[in-house]
Amino acid sequence: MSEQISLFLVSLPAVLFVVDPVGVVPIFLAITAGDSPEKIRSTARRACLVACSLLLFFALFGGIIFKVFGVSLGAFRVAGGILLLITALDMLRARPSETRTTPSETQEGVSKEDVALVPLAMPLLAGPGAIATAMVLMARGGDDLLSALPVLLAIVITFVTSYLVLRAAGFVQRVLKQSGVAILERVMGLILAAIAVQFIADGGRDLLREKPPSELTQMLDAAQMPSRLCTAPLAAPPSDMRSGLARCASYT
Repeated sequence: MSEQISLFLVSLPAVLFVVDPVGVVPIFLAITAGDSPEKIRSTARRACLVACSLLLFFALFGGIIFKVFGVSLGAFRVAGGILLLITALDMLRARPSETRTTPSETQEGVSKEDVALVPLAMPLLAGPGAIATAMVLMARGGDDLLSALPVLLAIVITFVTSYLVLRAAGFVQRVLKQSGVAILERVMGLILAAIAVQFIADGGRDLLREKPPSELTQMLDAAQMPSRLCTAPLAAPPSDMRSGLARCASYT
């Protein structure tokens, strides 16, 4: 139980900060400008449902992707940690991360009639960093679905929070203002950077354990092989050969 609580306490801030619903608020207000309040709530609800479904899918079936492409868990932890670290550094500088969306994608979203799926759900909410984080956390929980339940719960809580934040996007923008959003992003970016470094460290340890034997070790094993062959005991002659030798000796 203590391990599950610990995993939940790591998973919730990791997923929540990389999804970063507060950072999505200015973009959400830009791409839903002129929409009615009912349409804004509907857009936020559908975007969060789709993004949550995407993260749950990759969290549950990410292990199959590892096997299909022959990617080790250690390698994916390092890659996910690096991607997470890039996002965290952008958050520390209070600027939109291009690992989530580029300015051209945002501009294209403004001109679209339905923005709930693209770019809001993917890649703003469920971007590559969020997907990688969910898969790494699930692998950390183990193969048992019950032990990985804290990660799934953290994903659901994250998108319930995201829906509430986006639904009240105008109020959040008025209360925090631009400076408040920037300060909050920097704090979340600092915590996210620490989580990313931990991912990279865990992945590096896994890769070192998976390291094949060095050439020097193989040469030493080959050099010791003849001595093993020489010290091998000789097989005793068969019993019928011994009896034949005994009869020959009696004739002489």
